[in-house]
Amino acid sequence: MTHRTAHLKQSSESQVGAGGSRLNSADVSGNQKFQAFDWLATPIAVLESNGTVVFVNSELEDVIGQSRRSLEGQSFLNYFADSQPLVHALTGARANEFAALRYDAELLRIKPEEVLPVHVIVAQSDQSGQVIIELLPIQQQTRQDREERLMDQAHANKELIRNLAHEIKNPLGGIRGAAQLLEMDLVSKELTEYTQVIIREADRLQTLVDRLLAPHRRPHMVGDVNIHEVCERVRSLIVAEFPKGLRVIRDYDISIPEFRGDREQLIQAVLNIAHNAALALSERVTEGDAQLTFKTRITRQVTFGKQRYRLALELHVIDNGPGVPDSIKDRIFFPLISGREGGSGLGLTLAQTFVQQHHGMIECESVPGRTDFKILIPLP
Repeated sequence: MTHRTAHLKQSSESQVGAGGSRLNSADVSGNQKFQAFDWLATPIAVLESNGTVVFVNSELEDVIGQSRRSLEGQSFLNYFADSQPLVHALTGARANEFAALRYDAELLRIKPEEVLPVHVIVAQSDQSGQVIIELLPIQQQTRQDREERLMDQAHANKELIRNLAHEIKNPLGGIRGAAQLLEMDLVSKELTEYTQVIIREADRLQTLVDRLLAPHRRPHMVGDVNIHEVCERVRSLIVAEFPKGLRVIRDYDISIPEFRGDREQLIQAVLNIAHNAALALSERVTEGDAQLTFKTRITRQVTFGKQRYRLALELHVIDNGPGVPDSIKDRIFFPLISGREGGSGLGLTLAQTFVQQHHGMIECESVPGRTDFKILIPLP
C-alpha cells in the first residue's frame, strides 16, 4: 500500500483545520447551507482556500467510499493522484483570477481502492474564501453528453417527420384522385392495371404517412398505468405470434407503483421494441433457444434528460440475439432506419416519441448475444 493511500485511510476524528486549529464537528457536519447539494447527482465538495474540506454531498461520499464525517476537515488535495492542478486552481480562486475553472484529473477512491478519471469544475463560492468543487466522472459526463445528443436528435426527428409527412400527404391525394379519374376513361384492361398500381402504391404511402403522424395527432390519454399490465399485454401478443422456439422471461419488481400515463402509447412503445427483438431472434427461434426478457426495477436519485428524479421506473427488454449492427448503432432511433430487410424503420422512432411524451427516454446497449433496451420513466 502506498504512503498516499495509507494516509487517505487514516481516521479524521481529530479533524484538524487550517492553521492546526481543531474543527468543531457540529459546525462542520451541521452546515445546513450546503445541504441542497445532496439533491445533485454529481459529487460536490466545498473547500476552504487551502483545500480543507468544509462539506461533501452524499454523492461524493459514495464515489470516494468514505463518510462525510471522515472527509470533512481533511485536505482534499490528498484525494488526487496529482494535486498540483487543484493547488493552482485554489491559488487562482484566492486571487480572483476566474469565475470557474475546468480540468481533468484522477480521483483516488478508497472503497473500492482505485483511480477514477474525473472532470473537475472549480468555482468560487459566495462564502468568503470558499471554493465549490464539482467532479464529473468521465464516464458519467460521456453518458450525459450522449443523452443530450439523443434528446436533440429526437426533437429534430420529430420535426422532420411531421413536416415531411405533411409535404408527402398533400400531393398523394392528388395522385390517387388523378389515377382514379384516368381509370374511368380507360377501355383497355391492361392499362387499368397500371392505374391500379398507382392507386395501391398511393394507399401504401398514405398508410406510412398516417403512421408517421399518429403520435402527433392522437391526444395524450392520461390515466393510472400499471407497468406490469403493459408488459403482460405485450407478452401475450409476442407469444401469440411466436408460439414455439421463443421463451419469454418475466423478471418483475412487483413493488413498482402505478403512475399517470397513456397506457396504449406505452403498450405500443414496448411492443415495437419487443417485436423488433423477436424478429431479430429468428435464427435462435428456429434453433429453439431464443429468449426475450421483460425486467422491471426502481432506480433512485437518477438524472436523465437534464433533470434529477427521486424515483424512476426502469423497464428492460433484453434478447439474446445477434445484436444491433454496428453500422446503425448510433442511428437506430432515426426514422426509416432499419436493421432488417423489409422493415419500415418506424418502430423505434415511434417508441422513443411515446416514451418521451412521458418525460422518459430509451437507451440501448448491444453486443452479440445480448441487446438491452432500457426505458426510463420518472415516478411520482
